[in-house]
Amino acid sequence: MAALVFYIFVLPLSYLPLGFSYLLADLFYLILITVFPYRKKVIEGNLKRSFPGLTPAEILKLKRRFYRHFSDILIEGIKNLSISKRELNRRFTVKNPELMQELYAKNKSVILVSGHYNNWEWLITSQSFLFPHKAYGIGMPMSSKFWDKKINSLRQRFGMKVIHSGNFKEAIEESDEPIAILTLADQSPGDSHKSYWMNFLNQQSAILYGPEYMAIKYNMAVVGFIIRKVKRGHYEMELKLICDDPIKTKWGEITEEHIKMLETAIIEKPEQWIWSHKRWKRDVPTDMDKLRQKQYEKFEQLANR
Repeated sequence: MAALVFYIFVLPLSYLPLGFSYLLADLFYLILITVFPYRKKVIEGNLKRSFPGLTPAEILKLKRRFYRHFSDILIEGIKNLSISKRELNRRFTVKNPELMQELYAKNKSVILVSGHYNNWEWLITSQSFLFPHKAYGIGMPMSSKFWDKKINSLRQRFGMKVIHSGNFKEAIEESDEPIAILTLADQSPGDSHKSYWMNFLNQQSAILYGPEYMAIKYNMAVVGFIIRKVKRGHYEMELKLICDDPIKTKWGEITEEHIKMLETAIIEKPEQWIWSHKRWKRDVPTDMDKLRQKQYEKFEQLANR
């Protein structure tokens, strides 16, 4: 069944011009606000906790703006399966690519970190030709082996290599040239006690600690980024150097910095983040002080201090 859906519906749809595909996005948006309110309770709960000062009418308006954006992201994700390199170059640009070029000239590998804000799929597919570094992306396997294989093979067609989160060591240790590992670190972590806890969008939140861990262990520069929507179907990525010598940072400094970058962008344009994720499903640990002390001590050992 998965193969039939892919070859008969999804792949042919990806070859349609985006101008026509956006008509389908408009139709999908109408369905979402009338017939099929996708993950309505999850979205409303996330918005209410994140913006406690908004009225019910303002929450409803923001939810509809999210559905509008989500409809476009879905269509653009399908387009990503066949979009050409030329069209990607026209539709997805980098405001300050010289930052990555300078790090490459210093033979410095990089962790690129942000979240599911605006069109991350086009970044995955284009990263290999946007920057000089050898491109890797960390991801979790999809539940369907068919979809996992098909989607990742098409994501990798220009040079990106998608790796499982448990295999990042191979990419780092075996490469003979500077690499850039893309990480989207805003999803709910699998383990509350292995997470970094901080205030994010007005609530205590478990944050993936992987980017900071990799930076310290392998002495990689950390570059945060935000993807901004210029207009429909056009995006600009802005980079910010968080650190190029992670050993000198304090515990949590890297994580706090890239999450606060993302939070600022979300507050500016909240509808452009993916609110349908079950982002806050982890319970806050009752032994937070002991947990933070234990994590701090592990960090100091990792940093050889």
